[in-house]
Amino acid sequence: MALRIYNTLTRRVEDFVPIEPGHARMYVCGMTIYDLCHMGHARMMMAFDVVYRWLQASGYQVTYVRNITDIEDKIIRRAVERGISIRGLTDEMISAMRQDLGAIGAAPPTHEPRATEYVPQMLSMIGTLEQKGLAYRASNGDVNFAVRKFPGYGKLSGKSIDDLQAGAGLADRDLKSKAQAEGKQDPLDFVLWKAAKPEEPADAKYDGAYGPGRPGWHIECSAMSCAVLGERFDIHGGGMDLQFPHHENEIAQSEGALGHPFVNYWLHNGFLNVDNEKMSKSLGNFFTIRDVLQRYDGETLRFFMLRTHYRSPFNFSDANLDDARSALRRLYTALEAGGSPQDNAAIDWQQPAAAAFKAAMDDDFNTPGAMAVLFELAGEVNRSGSTEAARTLRALAGTLGVLQQVPTTYLRAGSGLSEAAINERIEARNAAKKARDFAAADRIRDELLAAGVMLKDTPQGTTWVKA
Repeated sequence: MALRIYNTLTRRVEDFVPIEPGHARMYVCGMTIYDLCHMGHARMMMAFDVVYRWLQASGYQVTYVRNITDIEDKIIRRAVERGISIRGLTDEMISAMRQDLGAIGAAPPTHEPRATEYVPQMLSMIGTLEQKGLAYRASNGDVNFAVRKFPGYGKLSGKSIDDLQAGAGLADRDLKSKAQAEGKQDPLDFVLWKAAKPEEPADAKYDGAYGPGRPGWHIECSAMSCAVLGERFDIHGGGMDLQFPHHENEIAQSEGALGHPFVNYWLHNGFLNVDNEKMSKSLGNFFTIRDVLQRYDGETLRFFMLRTHYRSPFNFSDANLDDARSALRRLYTALEAGGSPQDNAAIDWQQPAAAAFKAAMDDDFNTPGAMAVLFELAGEVNRSGSTEAARTLRALAGTLGVLQQVPTTYLRAGSGLSEAAINERIEARNAAKKARDFAAADRIRDELLAAGVMLKDTPQGTTWVKA
């Protein structure tokens, strides 16, 4: 079965056919880098990490571009508040982002362009839009995109311009006066170039044909994606919240400047909720990746996110994380029962379990279906002790970025006692059992369990895992 993906633009599942045979080119909107990554960012990064990994597992050469927005109003405000340069803030936050994403096993993209490195390309695209009559200079010094002059506006969100205007009008009755104050000819127009304000720091200002200023957020992605991937590429991804207006605006300005479609498949991941409510600082249910990693290991967090299809709403809760941790431990326990294979041999995709796994992943990256195959394989390993089934389990899980640790290492991690101390207590228990002092042996077992260590008596001797 060919890989099929849901295209937000056409609202249907389609066969994936890359522009260049064997080569998939993908752009994903990354972080606006003024603070630590939160769980919503983790959700989005994981969704497209899965896409990236499965395209590679399917034999494609993949050029994966995930940008960094390092110039924007929030960034400027935060740098000023902290009394540091914009570059100082963004370098710090980029380093933190890479640490956090590394902890959950997100592979680095092929390219990670920073917006500040592509300002000339942004100015060039703005100039082309102005020449075509799709952009205009406003009285306040900004340059805006004229939405009503682009015939296809609204095709990604599925809304007409009149629908969008009506919706905006309901949200703000003074929309027209506000637009006039911002120098816009129409409330739906959006900024391509922001004129610098006197009070802004010098490192927030760039020189260009339109005077000192900085690019608008939307034009950044259009310029960077085309510069790195070419004027037409295969996949553009991001969170569902970016579908409108960010991606809608990207289409308008990119296709307006280029004169042809620039992306074939648009992919959007579902929203993240916390205990069935939207994550929000005001609700007190806001979590950074680092908050969660203080209580759960990175692989558990990754495994937890894989259990939900990337387009479905994702519900974050401690109960769901605890369940994911238990489920992941069951898989590692099966690997241990199968002899803890460490080699990832080439996958035989004709083998029934591998074929079922592939069928699930080829169905719009259906990770829940693929995970079900992993648990079926684990059951087979537990019944038969088959090293071959354990090797297949590990190899298939590797395409999702999980089950790659040595099982005993994972199962013993975070026990709270040193291995030497645990082994000493096991020897004392063995001595008590040999002396037929079963009460003492049981007491040692219970003491270890209370300390987070669970003993396992086997024909080969006593082993242990983290309880």
